[in-house]
Amino acid sequence: MEAVFAYRVKSARIQKGVTQAQLAEALGISKQAVSQYENGKKNPESKTLIAMAKYFQKPLEYFLRPVSASLDQVEFRKRASLKGKKLDAVKATILEKLEPYLELEHILALDEPFENPLINFQIREVEDAENAAKYLLQSWKLGLNPIPNILEMLEDRGIKIIHVELDPKFDGLSTFVGDRIPIIVLNEKMDTLRLRFTAMHELGHLLLPIDEESDHKFKEAVCNRFAGAMLMPGGVLMEELGSKRQRISWAELIPIKEYYGISLAALMYRCKDLGILPLSILKRFWTLRNQHPNLKMEVGYGEYKGEERSARFEQLLSKALAEELITYSKGASLAGIGLTELKETYQLI
Repeated sequence: MEAVFAYRVKSARIQKGVTQAQLAEALGISKQAVSQYENGKKNPESKTLIAMAKYFQKPLEYFLRPVSASLDQVEFRKRASLKGKKLDAVKATILEKLEPYLELEHILALDEPFENPLINFQIREVEDAENAAKYLLQSWKLGLNPIPNILEMLEDRGIKIIHVELDPKFDGLSTFVGDRIPIIVLNEKMDTLRLRFTAMHELGHLLLPIDEESDHKFKEAVCNRFAGAMLMPGGVLMEELGSKRQRISWAELIPIKEYYGISLAALMYRCKDLGILPLSILKRFWTLRNQHPNLKMEVGYGEYKGEERSARFEQLLSKALAEELITYSKGASLAGIGLTELKETYQLI
């Protein structure tokens, strides 16, 4: 029990981004006591444990749940945009959300190993990402129509999506936990179009076998090209606009944005990358975008009405409860909510 509690309290503290001294002050105990809790040398009294659960806004069961993965199993790629305490907090959040998910999959016998369809693909140039996207669309049987719910699609294929609330400048990260579980971390403050592109960009980092020694700029360019090709297949865009153009109108681009769920900025890059439009038109667009705030935010330039949400965890939990593979008490612990709330949310017929 000591080792489990020690890990849990340290993880909760890191998620909240507070020091041992700050936690001690909040709970009205000594810093030494907090240190002993985290080192597994001492367990708190019941009143301290209750105060701790209230402070971290977690159920008491959280501090007793067995640990299936640890922080040292989460490593992000080099030059990740998060550093220090913020990165540690994201790692802790990933594991807190991942553990019950994996446990549910195990209970339902759905914990199959992830297979990367692009593992043998060769990425020598940025343009290779175009063919990689085309191959993945075929391999995953996604077709050439818009992908209506990217997050659900990814989770259905074994990639776990973790939402965190961070600085708006942060978009996303991706990693493998324990070299076997693919994770995409997304900032929940992003708008839908940015989220869709970021999810596909991070998918590129997960799946594309880019040489680790490659330049950072090259890696980002490859994953941007991959994301654009996944959202807006090149052949389809050429059918919509033609293979060569010198000018283009908003009236042509906005319906594509609204149907495919891709921003005007990403569309213009697609047109440039595919040779549909010359670089000079992209530069002209970027100048206009920087001069007009509404264009930069794409307010008044069409609206994508699709939603990005995955309910897979809730579906798995509901199935496990319905088939009596877990108790309501266990379900509440996995969901991180109270027993009464769980029974109200997951009423069985």
